[in-house]
Amino acid sequence: MDNTAQKNDDNTTVSDPVQAKRDNMNKLVELGVEPFPYTFDVTAKAADLQEKYAHLEDGEVTEDVVRVAGRIMANRNTGMFIDLKDVSGRIQIFSHKKNLSPEDLERLKHYDIGDIIGIEGIVRRTPRSELTINATSIEMLTKSLKPLPEKRHGLKDLETRYRQRYIDLIINDDSRAVFEKRSKIIHHIRDTLVEEGFLEVETPVFHAIPGGTSAKPFLTHHNTLDIPLYLRIAVELYLKRLVVGGFDRVFEIARTFRNEGISTRHNPEFTMLECYQAYADYNDMMDLTEKLVAGAAAKVSEDGSAKLQYGEHEIDFGSPWARKSMTELVKEHTGVDLLEHTDPAEARKIAKEHDVHVDDNASWGKVVEAMFEEKAEEHLIQPTHVIDYPKDISPLAKVHRDNPLLTERFETFINGWEIANAFSELNNPDDQRARFEDQMAEREAGDDEAQMMDLDFVEALEYGMPPTGGLGIGIDRVVMLLTNSPSIRDVIAFPTLRPSA
Repeated sequence: MDNTAQKNDDNTTVSDPVQAKRDNMNKLVELGVEPFPYTFDVTAKAADLQEKYAHLEDGEVTEDVVRVAGRIMANRNTGMFIDLKDVSGRIQIFSHKKNLSPEDLERLKHYDIGDIIGIEGIVRRTPRSELTINATSIEMLTKSLKPLPEKRHGLKDLETRYRQRYIDLIINDDSRAVFEKRSKIIHHIRDTLVEEGFLEVETPVFHAIPGGTSAKPFLTHHNTLDIPLYLRIAVELYLKRLVVGGFDRVFEIARTFRNEGISTRHNPEFTMLECYQAYADYNDMMDLTEKLVAGAAAKVSEDGSAKLQYGEHEIDFGSPWARKSMTELVKEHTGVDLLEHTDPAEARKIAKEHDVHVDDNASWGKVVEAMFEEKAEEHLIQPTHVIDYPKDISPLAKVHRDNPLLTERFETFINGWEIANAFSELNNPDDQRARFEDQMAEREAGDDEAQMMDLDFVEALEYGMPPTGGLGIGIDRVVMLLTNSPSIRDVIAFPTLRPSA
């Protein structure tokens, strides 16, 4: 049946495909068919049937009766051959007058591509090796009223794919596979943490003080309380309050919000894993990061290995991963050891000599960070823990036990992207208060991403938080890497988009 043109009873042609579908729906109603019934008893999925009957010889017919349901994706010979797609895959339906009632055959004339139908029939393999169900009854389950994109063109327009994800998922099997893998990745991370003794918790989405990282928040207002509130930019400070309260291992897989730019790696709302482990440090968090990500890679790879292709690179997610300090990497790519040039003015001069822009009042740590981002970051293709960040850009991390200019912090990079951030957590309340004060000074100097003072969190630390390792992993970026997806919009079902015109 042609989905774009159809004959009316008076033999005139209906060229509007939407009208053609509505005409078919009206005809079905005239024939006594409910276009939107309530239920259907499904006994089998397409993929399960393909596996169960893989042994059938060409031309072999079983006596097995099955009931399947799915969407019509192709319709040949006025419905004699239907390609049916369900959540698991596709299977061919054979509709013939030898097996169907005259009523079913008449109704079949008014079924369109995109309709959802239920089939009862006998399993067989055709002489051309196609596993097929010989339909003995066909039921309309949902009449589609808009046409799908033509098969030969598919759905290639990115804007339409992201804005109308439901069409993308119907048409593009690759998109469905990405989201199925995303689910497996998140389940693996959650299951692994639970096996390691972590307790999954939930913390507030609305924060009176946005904290836990340096980022610009979304601001809203609570009418009854008449107070400003922020959508969370991180869950760190609440999870650490729980560690203070006696939960030694906690985690949250949290939707998080930052009022910042949009790019192939940034969406205003995204998914973060944050977890905290008492009596651990950043070395333990490196081990945990490798276990979580390498395990997820093995879950979604075709051969169960931890090696996957991303773009032009084969990335080996298997442990152990490289561990290099930020200053070591700067030296590796510029020849300059900034640990020997700790005066901020001198460091700024060196940065400018290497064509790296820094503000005129940038601290030593910000110069190190800028040099790293400009000269080293893009080279970190294989998994690498970048360790020992400067103190003045790490307000929540413990001072490094061997160098007071640094902290026990790492970020993990893969394919030149940061995918994780972790600390030996700062648990000295006086030090934490001083770090917050430094951040407030930067905020007053014009840095609107600097952190605010959170006196309640400082007070929580005053009751005592044990030595703790903390870890945050960007789930969306991990999914991108493990599914070879070029944009974060490919791995978020409904990404943030500019309103359509």
